[in-house]
Amino acid sequence: MKNTIISLKDITVSYDGEQVLAGFNLDIHDGEFVTLLGPSGCGKTTALRTIAGFIRPDKGDVFFYEKNITDLPPHKREVNTIFQKYALFPHLNVYENIAFGMRLKGRGEKEIKQTVHEMLAKVNLTGYAHRGISQLSGGQQQRVAIARALANEPKVLLLDEPLGALDLKLRKDMQVELKKLQQQTGITFVFVTHDQEEALSMSDTVVVMDGGVIQQIGTPTDIYNEPENAFVADFIGESNILDGLMLEDYSVKFAGHIFRCLDSGFGRNAAVDVVIRPEDIKVVEPESTLITGEVTAVTFKGVHYEIIVDVAGFKWMIQSTECRQPGDRIGLSLTPNDIHVMHKSEYSGKFGDYSTFSDEMGEDIMASDEAATQEADDSDEANAPRETEEERKAGASGKAGAEREGRADEV
Repeated sequence: MKNTIISLKDITVSYDGEQVLAGFNLDIHDGEFVTLLGPSGCGKTTALRTIAGFIRPDKGDVFFYEKNITDLPPHKREVNTIFQKYALFPHLNVYENIAFGMRLKGRGEKEIKQTVHEMLAKVNLTGYAHRGISQLSGGQQQRVAIARALANEPKVLLLDEPLGALDLKLRKDMQVELKKLQQQTGITFVFVTHDQEEALSMSDTVVVMDGGVIQQIGTPTDIYNEPENAFVADFIGESNILDGLMLEDYSVKFAGHIFRCLDSGFGRNAAVDVVIRPEDIKVVEPESTLITGEVTAVTFKGVHYEIIVDVAGFKWMIQSTECRQPGDRIGLSLTPNDIHVMHKSEYSGKFGDYSTFSDEMGEDIMASDEAATQEADDSDEANAPRETEEERKAGASGKAGAEREGRADEV
């Protein structure tokens, strides 16, 4: 077991009365590459800044090697932070940017010179010492920021979405470089991102967050193959998520049929969520399997085709190397290993149907449909025949006469 280097205990943070972290608990171990992963506003950057000391929690404590550092200012913590905007000094060259922190600590010039050149070699920028910051590309600037942070020999390096401003190919290069640096130095890296692929490819441990709460902690493989709820299943990769009924151990019913699975311990006749990854579904002839549907859309993705299939009104996604055409009737074949069963949660029913690919678009479509219905109702009302003044008076006169007749009958 690795030593715990940082512990966040019952951390609560609010902004303007809105709670961002609520009773947040997390242990980070020495030498790990840990990624805080989640959508915008989930609290991941707040957690990082709490570790750095830039945010003082409303409640709870921060421990560093079991020492309470909650009240310790940022500059006295053995951590360094790299932000998305690298905060390099534009008036200093590369050498002076890297040397800056060491000079503040009173290091000797000989040691500074040796360390700067070591750091430049680590980030593949040997020969760039006297370049101006404005002469560097975004990726080079990021590597200077990393070199500057590592030169101070922090116990923990905090990285707040540092790859966000880079183009796709450079991002991939820097993912490899960061992981290599972390392994070479043995420094604990805590990395914040909303990019699932980035988290899976770089991390030893992934912490999936939503609404200021940790949804799951695990290795990239565990997070992907064994999601604990519908949010994690949907956020990490693509997932078909269906309502199911766990009849008994290893037997689950969904999509109108009973299937064998590898899950147990849910009890009998328990409502569950069933997750099936698009790449695990085999396309077969419709008469050879239980689940069949009509292809509604096909997108070529280079390595595979992304196929949307309507199965009794529920839109499935399939990723297959076999091409199909919209309108084709196909079968969906599954093995027990392809089926993953989860407990119901607050996220049940919110994810898993591929009528749309985003919550925003789904909400817009729903709102648009409601608006169209309202407009149609308003139009029908506007076009309905209206009484003329004469018809209105005649109706009122007839009603008054009927009332008089009714009173006469009562008498």
